[in-house]
Amino acid sequence: MPDTEPWLVVGLGNPGPEYARHRHNVGFMVADLLAERAGLRFSRHRRVVAEVAEGRIRVGGPRIVLVKPMTYMNLSGGPVAGLAQFYKVPVGQVIAVHDELDVPWTQLRLKQGGGEGGHNGLRSMSSSLGGKDYIRVRFGIGRPPGRQNPADFVLSDFSAVERKELDYFVDRAADAVEMVIDRGLEPTQNHYHAS
Repeated sequence: MPDTEPWLVVGLGNPGPEYARHRHNVGFMVADLLAERAGLRFSRHRRVVAEVAEGRIRVGGPRIVLVKPMTYMNLSGGPVAGLAQFYKVPVGQVIAVHDELDVPWTQLRLKQGGGEGGHNGLRSMSSSLGGKDYIRVRFGIGRPPGRQNPADFVLSDFSAVERKELDYFVDRAADAVEMVIDRGLEPTQNHYHAS
């Protein structure tokens, strides 16, 4: 990969402590772990409403810009588009990490482009970026139980059983992001979709 253009890795979520452990905030959890692994710290960006951590995925590795938009989910695209322009990142080097109702709990699915499946953060990103050809790391949270409204489900905490496994799957999603950057989307899909 050319060293001139970093990868923009966007963890989608809602700002504020009251949302921190919600299913809708797994993107923030993965971004925080990636920053910790790389020894990076988030700080407020001077031009857009987002927290940003810049550096390399590891010593001598590809450049990354980790992003947590500090708008609410449905307005995430503005900060993402602003940062893509600021860092001159092509849409194909933008990775969105997000919760996914249509993927069962414990599973990861990756794709480039496609629809947003009713996800307001993705819809905002597609609109603001002027295209859908960014990479998505879809963190499966499964469907709500019974007749629970999906909007209420995503804005609720993980269950006690899920919390026991959550750190492991956040770690796995962070591995998937690093593998996309290091090896490309297709090998990462082959690895994670087989398991």
